[in-house]
Order: sequence, then structure tokens, then C-alpha cells
Amino acid sequence: MGTTSGAVWGRTEQQDFRSRVRGTLLGVAVGDALGAPVHGLDLEGIRKIHGSEGIVDLAPAYGRRGTVTHFTQLMLFSVDGLIRAQMRRDTGVWHPPTDLHRAYLRWAATQRDWGPDERREEDGWLAREEWLYARRGPTRALLVGFGDDIMGTLDAPKNPAEAGPEAAVRSAPFGLLVGWEPQLVVRLAVECAAQSHGHPTACLAAGAYAVIVHALARGDELDEAVRKALALLAVRPGHQPVSDALRQALGAVRQGPPGPTRVEELAGEGTAEGALAVSVYCALVGEDVRHGLCLAVNQSGPSGAAGALTGGLFGALYGETALPPAWLAELEGRPTLLVLADDFAMEMTQGPALHGPTGAAPGWLARYPRGA
Repeated sequence: MGTTSGAVWGRTEQQDFRSRVRGTLLGVAVGDALGAPVHGLDLEGIRKIHGSEGIVDLAPAYGRRGTVTHFTQLMLFSVDGLIRAQMRRDTGVWHPPTDLHRAYLRWAATQRDWGPDERREEDGWLAREEWLYARRGPTRALLVGFGDDIMGTLDAPKNPAEAGPEAAVRSAPFGLLVGWEPQLVVRLAVECAAQSHGHPTACLAAGAYAVIVHALARGDELDEAVRKALALLAVRPGHQPVSDALRQALGAVRQGPPGPTRVEELAGEGTAEGALAVSVYCALVGEDVRHGLCLAVNQSGPSGAAGALTGGLFGALYGETALPPAWLAELEGRPTLLVLADDFAMEMTQGPALHGPTGAAPGWLARYPRGA
């Protein structure tokens, strides 16, 4: 596995990495789509609609099966922002949180505008994808956080009381920066979370999730990835709620057969650390990806977030081939997700050939303009 932007990747390494990138992005989206129809319902309400087993298959939301929500939308713009951040390393002007913030502002424009007609060339190809111009339940914290050009920071966070899981979900792609040191992955996720979810628990849950994905993408098993996250969290002030939630998730694995009761206990009040704990638990105890995802979304907390986080873990751990093919076939935006995943993998493994000092690919610079 390459460890720096200049590393040489073998063919087998490239294929494995691309599969994990695809798996992570598609996993987030599939988990989001599974949870979307029941997001906001309590367990009793889910069973009333979907039967005693709860939801066990894709169901209609926003007019059709397989639709994704703001969780997936923002995750896609995270990828777009990361590609541009990597490209900007060549220029000597490099501050990834700023590139991510610009990407999230492009997402915010999709929530205001009727369609992509108003997009400029420098907005790039993703901002011109018409299917993204749909409001899919964005929370107030997101609309406020990205409602103006001011970027929230750790010193001056946006929505400092907001502890929801939205920032954690959009942090999945940060974990795919396999050439970065883990502590830098945590830092990026924490800083970018503060742009909309300034509560320390939300920021640190985002950092923990990103670095767990990072360890998985580098080949670790999930329990080892969680232990690495706990070690990195331990040096950060205010880490206790997130660390406790992760430890509870690991402990719950040994407490009898998995079921909704255990998931409800871990989910708690539906804040970021609870959704993170649910995702770790369900990815550890799931008999397969389908079972783990169903376990994650059949609960009274934020089902879409829990499903998305769980799907991202499965995808980073096993790659795209582990995800349920029937669900992928119905997934909204799948072609966009695959193109973006492959572009990300290309940038991370072959970036210097695309825009290095010795040459540049004009088509690449048109897709991901450096100036925006």
C-alpha cells in the first residue's frame, strides 16, 4: 500500500485500493438508502409499517426505492473537495479544510438552486450532476453551517451545541487518505466537522470514524482499527463520551446474541457517538453485510446515519464486492458514485502523472478545477 503521494503503487495494490474506495462510498450510500424510509421513526413505528422483523429490504423514500439523502450528498462533496486538495499540493497553497469548505458550499448551492444551469465551469463536474439538486432532509445545522461563506473552525465553530452524526458520515472519505498519517486524518475530520457541527462530541466522533476507516483501508481488522482510534482519541480534550461509546460497542459484542435492544442501548440519544457505536457494533456482529445493515437501521435513533456509517465500515473492510448486488442495482446515483470513487483512487495513486510539474492532463483539470 502506498504511503505518500509520491509512492509507487503496484497493480494489485491499486486494484485493492480502488475496491475499498468504491466499497466505502457505495457502502455509505446503500446504508443511507436502507435507513432513509425509517429515519426519524422509533422501533415500534418501523415494525408497524414493515412488520415484526422491521425493515429488511430497500423501501420507497422520496418517491422511489434506493434513494439517498443529504448524508450521501455531502459525502460525495467530501470526495470532490479531497481530490482538489490533493491537486493543490503542487501549487504550494495547501489547506485541505478550506478546499472541503468550498466543496460543502457547492453542496449548499444544490439545496438552493433549481438545477445545475447556474453552475460555473470552475465548479467542476459533480456540481453539474442534476440528480443532486434535491432536498433530502438536510438538517438545520447543515443549512446554517454552510449558509454563508464563513468557515467554522475549532476556535470558532459553527453550531457549537450541535452533536448530531451528520459530520461523521461525510468524514468517511477522509479515511481513504491512506498515504496520510492517522493523526492527520483525525485532525482533518475534526476541523471539517466544526464547519457545521461544533460540539466536541460531534467533532471527535467524526475524527474517530475517519481514522477507523483509514485503518480498515490499510488492511486492519475492525477491532484493531477501533483500538487505534481509541489511542488517538485519548490525547484529545473532551474525548471521553466518544471513547466510552466505542468501548461499549466492543463490549456489547460479548453480551449475547445481537438484536434491536442492544442497538437501542448503544444509540442512546441519537447523537454522533451513539451512531458511531452502533456502526462499529453492527459491523462486528453482522453475519454478513445485509444483516449488519438491517441491524443498524432498525432502531429509534437516526437510522439513516447509522446505516450509512455501518455501510462505510463494511465497504472499507471488504471492498465493493461484499455489498448486496440487488441493493446496488437500485441505488440512486450509482454511476456518479463509481466515477467519483475511481477518480479519487486515480488521484491518490497517480496524481503526479495527472498534474505534476512535468505535465498535466487538461481533462483532469477541467473536471477538478484548482481555482474553486
